[in-house]
Amino acid sequence: MSLHLYSHPLASFCHKVLIALYENGTPFQAHLVDLGDPGGKADFLELWPVGKMPVLRDEARGRTVPETSIIIEYLQQHHPGPRALLPDDADARLDVRLWDRFFDLYVHAPMQRIVLEELRGPNEKDPRGVADARATLATAYAMIERRAPREWICGDEFTLADCAAAPALFYAAIVAPFAPEHAQLDGYYQRLMDRASVRRTLSEARPYFPMFPLHAAIPARFLQD
Repeated sequence: MSLHLYSHPLASFCHKVLIALYENGTPFQAHLVDLGDPGGKADFLELWPVGKMPVLRDEARGRTVPETSIIIEYLQQHHPGPRALLPDDADARLDVRLWDRFFDLYVHAPMQRIVLEELRGPNEKDPRGVADARATLATAYAMIERRAPREWICGDEFTLADCAAAPALFYAAIVAPFAPEHAQLDGYYQRLMDRASVRRTLSEARPYFPMFPLHAAIPARFLQD
């Protein structure tokens, strides 16, 4: 097996790469990274000293590839499948990259900031930071609402941007539920959640959901097949 993915089934950024792999049926060997285990952590830091998941190792090409967007583009370049997640057209490709970054920076990042607050001790709380994160999410939701009447965020085809959107919106909808005026956003979210690659990713994450700080708020539909 040439491709080895080092990740954790609960980690939202890992979901992004798993969705891309499942979209194309790309064979890979999964390695669960437990940063709470000193030996496992040391081994992972040897692979990627930054210590951020996921990381792809391509043994056949002798390459270690970090960062979700780079991993997915690397897969398309060197291990292509039937579905191109980045279009050939240069302008369309830029649009996909833009919305990929949008979901990472303005949905994923503030969502994680809100979740982190749940792990802070009483003397470590940052209400201003959480308020700023919620404000960023509100702006992002409004922008997605204007884009979401289309099938997928960049048009008729499922792309890298949708791989980024699915885990970001899955967890964001838990920490900051959509408002009634976000009907188009909710429709897009439902299409993402019904995607086979997304369902598979969330199914694999299910045994780890109790580790999520807000697991009691996870909708019941995601807790069973």
